[in-house]
Amino acid sequence: MAGFSIENFGCRAARADGEAIAGRLRVLAEGQPLASDVVVVNTCSVTAEADRAARAFIRRAHRRNPAARIVVTGCYAQRAPQELAGLPGVTAVVGNSHKALAPEIIFSLAHGSVTAPSPSFIPVASLFSASTAHSVPVWADDRFAHSFLEDLQLTPGAQTRPNLKIQEGCGNRCTFCVIPLTRGPSRSLPRAVVLRHVEGFVASGGKELVLSGINLGRWGRDISSGQAREDLAGLVRDLLKQTSLPRLRLSSIEPMDWDNNLIDLLNEFGGSRLARHAHLPLQSGSDAVLRRMHRRYRPWHYADKVSALFSAAGPDLTLGADVMVGFPGESDREFDETLAFVREMPFGYLHLFPFSPRPGTPGWALNQSWPVPPAAVEERMTALRIVAADKTLAHRSRFIGQDLAAITLHTPEAVAKLGCTAALSENFVPINLGGHIPANQLLDVRITGVHSDGSLAGIPSH
Repeated sequence: MAGFSIENFGCRAARADGEAIAGRLRVLAEGQPLASDVVVVNTCSVTAEADRAARAFIRRAHRRNPAARIVVTGCYAQRAPQELAGLPGVTAVVGNSHKALAPEIIFSLAHGSVTAPSPSFIPVASLFSASTAHSVPVWADDRFAHSFLEDLQLTPGAQTRPNLKIQEGCGNRCTFCVIPLTRGPSRSLPRAVVLRHVEGFVASGGKELVLSGINLGRWGRDISSGQAREDLAGLVRDLLKQTSLPRLRLSSIEPMDWDNNLIDLLNEFGGSRLARHAHLPLQSGSDAVLRRMHRRYRPWHYADKVSALFSAAGPDLTLGADVMVGFPGESDREFDETLAFVREMPFGYLHLFPFSPRPGTPGWALNQSWPVPPAAVEERMTALRIVAADKTLAHRSRFIGQDLAAITLHTPEAVAKLGCTAALSENFVPINLGGHIPANQLLDVRITGVHSDGSLAGIPSH
C-alpha cells in the first residue's frame, strides 16, 4: 500500500510545521488512500550545511525509491525553489509562503495530478527540470498569505511534548540571517486559537506543551485587540490561568523580549506549571561583533537579563544559548571577549556553530571582504566546545542527590535495552530512568549520577 514519509530539518518551528503537514495528510488519506508513495522533505536553509543535507537526502530518497513523488517544502524551498526543482525525483516545490496548502497539494500529487485542487492553489511558477524532462510546479511567492498551519489539533502522540507554533516570521534584520527572506514578517496565531489548541491538548491527555515560534517573543505585536496591547506574557498568563495544562515550556526567546512581565511569570509559576528553562540566543559576547550583526542588545544587556531570570526562577534554572563563531571580521580579541563572556555566564548548555554566509543577506557581502580563516574558526570552535562541555557537566552534576520533576518520553530502543526509560526534567535536563515506564508520565525523579553520555541517572522517587 502506498504511503508517505516526512523528513524534517531545522528548528522546533520547522518540526511543528512538519508534524502539522503529516497530521493533515493522515486525515486526507483516511478518506482516500494515497495512490503512490510520497516523500515530503521539510527543509532548513539557515546554513549552507543545512542546504547540503537536504539535497543529499533528496538524492538518497530518489535512489531508494525512484517511483516515489518527492515534494520539497520549508525554508530552502522558499529561498531557492528553482534549485530544488532541478533535482532528480522532485515532483513539486512548496515554499513557506504556501505551506498551509501543502497537505492538499501533496495529496493531489500523490494521485497523479499536478493540477491545483482549487482556484487558490495556483502555482506562481512552473519550472522546467532538465534532469526529469518535465515541468515541476512551484508554489512560492513573497506574500506569505498561506504560511500558517493551524488546523491540526495537537495530541501527545509520536511527540510526547509537541511544539505549538504560535508565531511565524521575523521582523529583525540580523546581517547573517536569511529567515526574514524565507519566512516573511512576524505573524501571530490569534489568542483564541492558541487557547483552543491548548485546551484540546489537555483534553487528549497531554502533559507538557512547548510554545514555539520563529521569533516567539514578538507574539501578539501584530494583533490589535481594542485598547489592550497583546504580548507573550499576557498570553502565557491566560494559558496558565484559563487551562489546566500541567506544564508549559517556552522555546527560544530573544534577550530583549524577556520583559519584566514575562520574567515575573517564572517567579510565580516556575518549577510548577512553567518550566524553569530559558534559551536566549547570544551569538557573540563581543559588543563590536554584535553591532556588526545588527543584534538589538549588548553583552551587558544580556547579562542583566540572565541575572533577572535567575532571580525569578532560582538557581535550578537551565540557561541555554546559541553562539556563532567566525562572523566576518571577528578578530582574536573579539573572540576572546566571547570566550570570557561565556565563561562568566551560568549556561547549562550551548549550541555552537560556525558562521555560514547566506545569499541575499548583508553577511554574504561582509564575508566576501572580511572572511575569518577556516583554521581560526575550527580552533575557536574547539575552545568553546571545551568550555560548553565543562559547563554542561557542572550544571547537571549539581542535581545529584536531588529530586527533579520530569516527564517520560518515547524511549529509544538502545536505551530500553539497557533497562531504562528516557525522560526530561522540568528544567530541561535529559534523564535515563531505571526501569520501563510508559511515555507521557509526570513523576519525580531522584538523581543518582551522571551517565557517560551526559544524561542524568535517576530512579522514580516515592
